[in-house]
Amino acid sequence: MSSDRVEKPLPDIPEDDGSRDDEKGFGNVFAELESVDLPLGTTLRSVYDDQPNAHKRFMEKLEVRIRNHDREIEKMCNFHHQGFVDAITELLKVRADAEKLMGQVTDTNRRLQDAGREVTAQTEEVIRCRIQQRNMTTTVERLQLCIPVLEMYSKLKEQLESKRYYAALKTMEQLEKVYIPRVSRYRFCQIMAENLPKLREDIKDISMSDLKDFLESIRKHSDKIGETAMKQAQQHRTFNIVVQKHDSGMGYTKPVYSLNGRTPTQHNGLAAEEGVDQPEEEGVEEDQSEEEVLTAQDLVDFSPVYRCLHIYTVLGDRETFENYYRKQRKKQARLVLQPQSNMQETVEGYRRYFNQIVGFFLVEDHVLHSTQGLLTRAFTDELWNMALSKITAVLRTHSSYCSDPDLVLQLKNLIVIFADTLQGYGYPVNRLFDLLFEIRDQYNETLLKKWALVFREIFELDNYSPIPVETEEEYKSVVSRFPFHDAEIEKQDFPKKLPMSQSVPQIYVQVKEFIYASLKFSESLHRSWTEIDDMLRKSTNLLLTRTLSGCLQNLIKKPHIGLTELVQIIINTTHLEQACKYLEDFITNITNVSPETVHTTRLYGLSTFKGKVAQTACMSACKHLSTSLMQMLLDSELKQISMGAVQQFNLDVIQCELFASSEPVPGFQGDTLQLAFIDLRQLLDLFMVWDWSTYLADYGQPTSKYLRVNPSTALALLEKMKDTSKKNNIFSQFRKNDRDKQKLIETVVKQLRSLVNGMSQHS
Repeated sequence: MSSDRVEKPLPDIPEDDGSRDDEKGFGNVFAELESVDLPLGTTLRSVYDDQPNAHKRFMEKLEVRIRNHDREIEKMCNFHHQGFVDAITELLKVRADAEKLMGQVTDTNRRLQDAGREVTAQTEEVIRCRIQQRNMTTTVERLQLCIPVLEMYSKLKEQLESKRYYAALKTMEQLEKVYIPRVSRYRFCQIMAENLPKLREDIKDISMSDLKDFLESIRKHSDKIGETAMKQAQQHRTFNIVVQKHDSGMGYTKPVYSLNGRTPTQHNGLAAEEGVDQPEEEGVEEDQSEEEVLTAQDLVDFSPVYRCLHIYTVLGDRETFENYYRKQRKKQARLVLQPQSNMQETVEGYRRYFNQIVGFFLVEDHVLHSTQGLLTRAFTDELWNMALSKITAVLRTHSSYCSDPDLVLQLKNLIVIFADTLQGYGYPVNRLFDLLFEIRDQYNETLLKKWALVFREIFELDNYSPIPVETEEEYKSVVSRFPFHDAEIEKQDFPKKLPMSQSVPQIYVQVKEFIYASLKFSESLHRSWTEIDDMLRKSTNLLLTRTLSGCLQNLIKKPHIGLTELVQIIINTTHLEQACKYLEDFITNITNVSPETVHTTRLYGLSTFKGKVAQTACMSACKHLSTSLMQMLLDSELKQISMGAVQQFNLDVIQCELFASSEPVPGFQGDTLQLAFIDLRQLLDLFMVWDWSTYLADYGQPTSKYLRVNPSTALALLEKMKDTSKKNNIFSQFRKNDRDKQKLIETVVKQLRSLVNGMSQHS
């Protein structure tokens, strides 16, 4: 392209007047078309819709518009063409300089690159070090955030290993709420967070396992806990009794005969009469003085309970733990309350039973007072009431099998100690003392049975003769055991005889022994001396009216007891009756209760002895006499008997009947005593009246006049009279009446034999 050539502008195309209006109309359209922002659709639609042939005119105007723009462009290019040419010329001029400069720059760049290569290497090293330093700083910062988390987790592991589970749960809580959220984006923290719930469950399982071990442990230690507590209660009770005795100044003499045998020693006060366990109590007191008193917490480690309770509380599951603990303890209570089958055989069986129960409820009391809400008083009261019902039922059943008064007394002492022990811990024990009154009645029954054997042995060994005393020492020995005073006998010289037999002082001593034995049970029942006095008098009355009276009645019914023995028994009974007031004084000296007290029971039992024994003796004598007379008639040595002898014999029996009807001993009802001779009377009436037709006709009828006449008895006596008739046959054959009578006898004998034979065949 030449710089001298200049393009001329195109000539303008003339415009006619007719097109001026169109130019004005389409000007707005072109303005809109050339505008970028307006939409073309509406503008183009107006070109075609305004007037006919608008499209053609628009195209023409558009051509004109294009030519005008081309001319403007050409003008502009022509105007700037020279400057463009000049610029190109200048560029060509500096081309050589540019190439020279390029060479210089390239050389300089080469030399600069060579010089900066070492700097670049050092710079890269510096950059790398800076990056490492920054990474180290970041790492330190991150580690400073992570180290407390790791330290806390390590602390958690140590706490778990050392079984400090409650502290471990607190550490877990800090990890979750404070430490782990700071570094939660790290994977190991996420693993920690995911592991914490599992650790909590492990802690729950471990603590529950420890609790189960604890529950098993206290089952084994309940016996020892209860034994220790009951020993302490026993020592305390013994000490209080000694103090009370010392303050009251009361005392009484130890019985001459103990339950287990004779003992000559004396004692004062109530303490030594606490029961057969007294020597053991003293031994325990000595042992305990030398060793430290143990408590429940000394024998059992309660930390598993506290730890498990705290753990479940922290984990929000306390109710589950409380329900589980109470349920398990209820189960254990039922096991503890279940007695052994042979518990009633020895006192040790009862002792183990009580020790286990005391140990169980002492543990419950300790847990109740050392924890907040794990146990409630309502729960322990409910458990105790259930146990009390079971205990009373068990003791009532097992004690009913006890026939040994010593064992019953030991059981009573154990129940008292058992009740005192639990009462000291706030458990109500009134029902146990009510049970003791039931057992007291049973104890008295066992005593009555035992003393019945003692009385029988005394009666069997008695010779039923007045007691001979050769010297004054022998006399004093008797009166020291029995309150006998008789001025006439005291004036007599030795040797002399006391009216009663040797069984009287022995019986008197044994009655006192019974009173002592009965007193042993009445002590420590938290009853007044007035009540104890009433108990002693009632039990003594039972001994006199039932046991001693029964033994006497059985005694006088024995076949070897004759009239002589019966007379001596009546004398003995009289002296025992007179000694009743001394027994009342004896009880008064023990209880210190005045006999003038309104409610004092009197010993009335002995007042009936003499009448009963006299009645029995009289009836026995009459029966003995009747039997002897009957045997005399039927004696095999007596071969013959005449009617005259029978008539005389009848007169003798009438005298006996008159004695019986004279009421020799008061108290017989109607003709009771005369019935002793009823067999003889009917037999004699049959022979005296010779009423054989009536006898044979009514035989076997309940209304028979001769109901008590046995055919064999009548036959034996009739045959004796028949033999007499045969001897006198020489004289009697001349008397018709005697011959008729002899024939009648033979006829009756035959009929009687047939009756006897018929009886033997039926039997």
